[in-house]
Amino acid sequence: QLRLVESGGGLVQPGGSLRLACVISGARVDGYSIGWFRQASGKGREGVSCISRDGDVMYYGDSVKGGFTISRDDAKNSVYLQINGLNPEATAVYYCAARRSYCSSRIDAYDTWGQGTQVTVSS
Repeated sequence: QLRLVESGGGLVQPGGSLRLACVISGARVDGYSIGWFRQASGKGREGVSCISRDGDVMYYGDSVKGGFTISRDDAKNSVYLQINGLNPEATAVYYCAARRSYCSSRIDAYDTWGQGTQVTVSS
């Protein structure tokens, strides 16, 4: 059974950086497109980035402005989201999700979700 577990969140000061990890078990990571999403308190879940089975990367919403880098380590069966220059507006629960097909920013396109990791940006 496919399972995703996020880690790496925490409290960081404005301007700081974090590297979020999504560890996949139950299948090979290169058999799925893995997306990163975030949900701020009181707001809907939004797409941040995605890496396809072929390694193509996509950035959505505010992440296209820069500061976000998605990557994959097949040996560790993991996908990472590096976030630099964090600002308070980035405070949210960050989720990774998997789908068999190509990348999508749509929440309903993904079949399997992790439990999320909290990122809080505050001084």
